[in-house]
Parts: sequence; C-alpha cells; structure tokens
Amino acid sequence: MPEEATSKTAPAKPDAKGLFDVREVGVITTVREFIVKVKGLPSCVNGQMVEFARGGRGMVMGFTEEDVLVLVLGNKAKVRAGDEIHSRGQAFEIPVGYDCIGRVVSSLGEPLDGGDPITVEARNPIFFEAPGVMERVPVKEALQTGVRIIDAGFPIAKGQRQLIIGDQMTGKTSLITDTILNQKGKNVICVYCAIGQSQSSFLKTIRLLREKGAMEYTVVVGGIASVPLGEQFLAPYAAAAIAEFFAQQGKDVFVGFDDLSKHAWAYRQLSLLLDRSPGREAYPGDIFYIHSQLLERAGKFIPELGGGTITFFPVVSTIQGDITGYVQTNIISITDGQLYLSTSLFQKGFKPAIDFGLSVSRIGNRAQCPAMRELSGKLRLEYLQYQELLRMTSMKADLSADAQARITRGQTISDLLTQTRSLPSSLVEQILFLYMIRKGHLDAAPQMRPKFKREIIRWMKNNHPAIIDEIDRKQTLSPQLKEELDAAMTEFMQQEAAA
Repeated sequence: MPEEATSKTAPAKPDAKGLFDVREVGVITTVREFIVKVKGLPSCVNGQMVEFARGGRGMVMGFTEEDVLVLVLGNKAKVRAGDEIHSRGQAFEIPVGYDCIGRVVSSLGEPLDGGDPITVEARNPIFFEAPGVMERVPVKEALQTGVRIIDAGFPIAKGQRQLIIGDQMTGKTSLITDTILNQKGKNVICVYCAIGQSQSSFLKTIRLLREKGAMEYTVVVGGIASVPLGEQFLAPYAAAAIAEFFAQQGKDVFVGFDDLSKHAWAYRQLSLLLDRSPGREAYPGDIFYIHSQLLERAGKFIPELGGGTITFFPVVSTIQGDITGYVQTNIISITDGQLYLSTSLFQKGFKPAIDFGLSVSRIGNRAQCPAMRELSGKLRLEYLQYQELLRMTSMKADLSADAQARITRGQTISDLLTQTRSLPSSLVEQILFLYMIRKGHLDAAPQMRPKFKREIIRWMKNNHPAIIDEIDRKQTLSPQLKEELDAAMTEFMQQEAAA
C-alpha cells in the first residue's frame, strides 16, 4: 500500500457544535495477541492514545523502521487487520477525581464495581514525568502503619518508597491492608493496586476493606489476572495518576502496589510480542526504567505543586528467599528501604514475619515522634542480640544469669511485637508496649504478656484516661509522665496477678 495512502490526515469536518475534528489515520497491517502493527501515524509518540475504527482504545508502545506498534486495551476481538486507526495527538490519560474514592476502577479509570459512572473532575496522564529535586521537600512526617514492628523498628515517612519483599504466603498483602486500615480518621487517602492477582484474592481484599470501613477513603485499582495483559501493565501507572490528583490538592496519599513481580512478568510478555530482545532472566533491558519511572513519582512536594505527599509500598515476590534476582535487586536500588518477610519466621508464628537483619528504612527515626524515638532506639539491637544468643546457646543446658536475662528480654520483645493481622495498633498503644519493654516490667512475668496485649489499652482508658490523653496529645514522655506510667504499670501488674 503506498505510503501516502496510509499516512494521511482525515479531512477536517465540523461536528454538531461547529468544531473541527482533526486526526491522523493509519491502517492495521498485523494483529498479534495484544499488539498490532500499524502503517501510518507519522506524528505519534510513545505513550500516545489511539482509537480503533470498530471501537476501543490503544496505546503506542514503540516503533520499527516501517511500523508503529500499538498495545490493544480492552476487547481485542474488535481489532481486525485492514481496519483504520485514528490518532488525535493526545497523551494517554485517565479520569480522576474525588468520586473515585470508595470505588473499584480499572486501569482505564472505568468502574468495576457495577456502580454509576465516575464523575470526571480532571484527566491525568498515565505516564507523568516525576517532579525534580527542586520541586520536592524533605520527608519528615511519620506515616503510622499500625504495625508495631514497622513503626518502632522501621519508621515510614510520608513521601517514602518502602519495598515489601518475601516469598509467597508470608503476609506481604497484609502489611498493605493493615496500613490502609490504620489510616482511618487520619486524613490520608489510600490507593490499593492489584496486579496479576487471582479474582478470589482480589475480592477477599475488597471485602476486608469494606467490612472495616476503609473504602470510605480508599480507591481500588484492579489489574487482576483475568483482565487483558495491557491493563495489567498499566494498573500501577493508573494508581499513581489517581494518587497524583489528590497530592495536587494537598492531600497525603498512600499507594500499595501488589505486586510488581507480576507487573514485570506482564511487561516481559508484552516485550516478547514487541520483538524486543530478552536479557537477564528473559526480562527486557528497560525493565529497570519502567519501575524507576513509576516509583520516582512518590515524594513530598512543594506548595506550588499542591504540597501533598505520595507514599509507595511496592510488593515484590521472591522464590525460596532469594533477593538477588534481577527485578528484586532493581527495585531494592530504587526504593528507600525494604521490609523482608522471612518464611522461617512466619512458620514459627512470628507475625508479621519481618526479618530485623535484612530489613531497613533509610529514612531513619527522624520521622518518629519523640516518645517513639526515645523508646525504640535500642530495640533492633536487643532483638538481633537475642536471635544470635539463641543460636549460640541452643545446645547448652546451663546459661549464665546475663545470658538468661537477655533471652528473657528478647522473648518479651518478640511477644509484644507479634501482632494479629487486620488489627492495627494505635500510636498510644505502641508507646505503652515499648515502655513496658524498656522498663522490663514483663520480663519476670511471661505469663502476663498475652493479657497485657489484650487489656492494657482498655484498662488504661478506664483507670488512667489523663495519661492516655497526654501521650496522645504531646507524643513525648516527660519525667513526670514516666513516673505516672511506672505507677500505672505497677498497679496493672499487681491487679492482674491478684486476679
């Protein structure tokens, strides 16, 4: 077919309002799964939206010397070789707005929950250039996850990118859902993005969020395994575009990507269809770029950009604990720290199964409130010493008094940091737990630990509400407050021991 016949611009005809519709027209030459080759469209660029003659949309994914490569979004059955394809020179955008809150949407911004169409307040580009260094401010405000081991040992700041990494079935999704549940009443908007999940797992997560009332401030983006490959690939970018709308309004936003391993698998399949040469572990050479392009969109931004924050929790799966894989090491190098979930700890009943030795938050404790910073300073060191001491003394029957005291302290830390999923812990509760660890009130009474975990908040609210109010209000521990806490803890222990 002659080039002039395939690279034409459609005649400009006025519509009903008298406006002209100018568009480039190309012709589909080859259809291969979700990728089509197109002749024409000489002015198109990567990431641009195109429309098919029979309905549906696509996105430009690359070029060869002769063809434009287009990703089909939605139903590929409507795409036929020989059909026309149209381009208006528009970047790929999705509808965003406050009406998205409480809804389950697709990667294209369409409702998946059977509800009414979403009211469009704006349209954000799905691929957005991350703000530069001069358009950001340092992150220093804590994002409370409600998970004691994270808030005490690996504090998260609003605007941070914290990787969650571990084998299948070790509780990675639970860390995201617990963090979302803990944002209730904290003026944080949450976005949960499911990538490549089974429908049953996806529905289970939505059911949990609805039962706990979290959908009142949460948007769910579904790129599950049953949707077309292109929508799985676009899901995390759509979630980031939705988050950017709220950050531009000055809001704090939390986004969980569950998970980027499956996103990498989807992109690998697309790359093979695009005839791109496979590299390490059969991934294309630009796999690092597509994830860095995504994760760099997190941060705390200057007032001129709205002054909001976007916090990312990307999830990456490992096989038999191997964190040296290609995608895993790429994302570790992009993020501000990682929470490594250990299969062995999970099997021992230590949940969340976060490994103190391999986990880190590079933001440090500058995001913590003064009380948490004071009480958690030596927590990681004491727990790691306890784990090492257990290994060294596992075959010994007789232990020195000092070794036994350290083991007892470590058991107290382990017991108080173990937490049931979907029951986030408030900041005041965490401070009380850490105070008991620091003072050693429970070291000599291990039988009291379960009751302390269940009853301490209720007991303190009933018997010493002024202490609870002061901790919640000031988030610091004055000498006088410490004396009052010591007396209250002693009273609690005496009452429970006599009961």
